[in-house]
Amino acid sequence: MTSPDRPRGMRDFLVLWSGQVVSNLGSGLSGFALGVWVYRETGSATALSLITLFATLPNLLLSPVAGALIDRWGRRSVLLLNNLGAGACTLIMAALYWAGVLEMWHVYVLVCASRCFNVFQLPAFAATTPLLVPRSQLVRANGMAQIGPAAGQIASPILAAVLMDVIGVGGVIFIDCLSFLFAAVTLLVTRIPQPRRSAEGQEGRGSLLYESFYGWTFIRKRPGLLGLLLFFAFANYCLSVVQILITPLVLSFGTAKTLGAILTTGAAGALLGGIALGIWGGGGGGRSLRRIPIILGFTVVQGATLLLGGLRPNALLIASAMAVALFAFPIIRGSSEAIWQSKVPQDILGRVFAIRRMIAGVAFPLAGASAGPLADRVFRPLLMPGGALADSVGRVLGVGQGRGEGLMFMMFGVLTLLSVAVVYAYRPVRNVETELPDVLGETGEAAA
Repeated sequence: MTSPDRPRGMRDFLVLWSGQVVSNLGSGLSGFALGVWVYRETGSATALSLITLFATLPNLLLSPVAGALIDRWGRRSVLLLNNLGAGACTLIMAALYWAGVLEMWHVYVLVCASRCFNVFQLPAFAATTPLLVPRSQLVRANGMAQIGPAAGQIASPILAAVLMDVIGVGGVIFIDCLSFLFAAVTLLVTRIPQPRRSAEGQEGRGSLLYESFYGWTFIRKRPGLLGLLLFFAFANYCLSVVQILITPLVLSFGTAKTLGAILTTGAAGALLGGIALGIWGGGGGGRSLRRIPIILGFTVVQGATLLLGGLRPNALLIASAMAVALFAFPIIRGSSEAIWQSKVPQDILGRVFAIRRMIAGVAFPLAGASAGPLADRVFRPLLMPGGALADSVGRVLGVGQGRGEGLMFMMFGVLTLLSVAVVYAYRPVRNVETELPDVLGETGEAAA
């Protein structure tokens, strides 16, 4: 058995990271342009929402298989497959648009196909990170990995709107194709070491079906990691519900411009959180560093700001709450990623991270399915004039349009805080960093 090369620092990671940032920006540009085109062509919110459906289905259905293939084929191979496959889908879409024959079903099929390739990206990149950077830099690298998506959320709508007037929808989609090509070039010029084989990796070998679900077997046998995953999934759900509620909450007293400003402020908070974590690096990197207190502490900050955000129909208050809550998110996520990367053998990281993404990702469709009915049928009637809580809670929060959503804002803030208390009381999660052995040495290579 040969030992993999030691990570040589942040240089190789930064090369790959630059490709992911450009790719995220390109995807944001084409996503915005495509959404505008679909809505202009159909005038249908349903047609627009179907794009989201076809974009999210592959992650739920294919993540386990993608994880197994990441570990079978290697990180570079699947990341290249992602970039070249997704790039080909966008190129076909641009060509159909320029030919004047692009139809709705083309969009749905190509978006779904592109996301089938894209399902490799996040777990493969996360599994590659500990092969490239020292253990002491994992938190910093994970913070930087979240800068690209946040920057894309801020820059893409404005930049895409300008570019659409200059080069049209087809041109913007073609830029996305070029961004995938750039990311592929960064992969070709970077050497990614092979992970060391582990006992768990040997145990997890078998048929593709067996390997696809071995990540779940690994997690299920480790209560600390399972509890951390469920905690993160629940926190995702609470934050996602609140993000969905932002639109009706703000439009109940403000304009679309007010809503846009608040959404931009929230995205800026997420960007600053990623930058802060990239600079800070989680406070060091030695073995004495505890990341669970960081995760729980910033989740408390997140829950408390959500609680305050629903108190009044005030744009500044809501914008501040979303900025702080989303600032905390990359710090929570980056610290959690570092724990998983240091506790899971590198040759099964693809499978474990793919299962993690699938389970944590269930929170998003659940939030989408439940937020609206909860607001429309339960909370909004409670705080309308004559509602059951109008003369009690309504005296504090107010009564009328948007106040039910404000109450939900606060309730999910409270639920977030309660989840922290539950997790802190559960010893396997509280002590996961000390009770589970590290698989990485101080320099980042697999521990002997």
